[in-house]
Amino acid sequence: MSEPNPVSDPHSDPAAPVIVANGLDLTFQTADGPVHALKDVSLDIPNGSFVSFIGPSGCGKTTLLRCIAGLETPTGGSLTVNGMTADEARMARAYGYVFQAAGLYPWRSIGGNIRLPLEIMGFSKAEQQERVARVLELVELTGFEKKFPWQLSGGMQQRASIARALAFDAEILLMDEPFGALDEIVRDRLNEEVLRLWDRTQKTICFVTHSIPEAVYLSTHIVVMSPRPGRITDVIESPLPHHRPLDIRDAPEFIEIAHRVREGLRAGYEE
Repeated sequence: MSEPNPVSDPHSDPAAPVIVANGLDLTFQTADGPVHALKDVSLDIPNGSFVSFIGPSGCGKTTLLRCIAGLETPTGGSLTVNGMTADEARMARAYGYVFQAAGLYPWRSIGGNIRLPLEIMGFSKAEQQERVARVLELVELTGFEKKFPWQLSGGMQQRASIARALAFDAEILLMDEPFGALDEIVRDRLNEEVLRLWDRTQKTICFVTHSIPEAVYLSTHIVVMSPRPGRITDVIESPLPHHRPLDIRDAPEFIEIAHRVREGLRAGYEE
């Protein structure tokens, strides 16, 4: 069993990781035989960090995120979230989850979509309204509460999806390639917005992406994964400043990190 890959952050207590994976394995049983999705994944993620997972398609990035969310059950190793099992953390609503597609109900307004988890959790109407107003402001959608999803652009729908995940104020935000289907201009803007959101909320964010520039721009740490079975080939700690303009992507240190990510991806194929 490999030693955990430490992910530290200057704004959090490195002695108190919020997510701990140790020797994690997951094998799916299929009609065509077993599929080994994750192999010996060990990782510590402290509170307040922004961690991106990057690797080729099918390497287990989303599977690992779903394990953290308690939506998949590992077949080996251990995993804790906020000191609980992943299932316990899911039941305790310890995280918000943003999927690749916004997943908004078309018959509910934007406010209604955001309120849905709050209604299920039994918040009072006054508390629901206060929380909806607060998260709409966070994602810069104030004034759109009564609009319906079909009246919003794709980027605005994803911001509404993020607002819904934030509404019950979970400590962890899990994001599964939420901007992958958007054009580059919209994606750049949402990258800036999610960084501002992270800075304002200080939540722990786990972010799946296929984009090297996106991973480098957003993250305090980048977890590079190999082709299936998914293993961690590198954990890169970013030296970039906490506040990052988009044009930092032209800086030598940004290019150097991107090169290391690319080398880590290439090494994963060669092992």
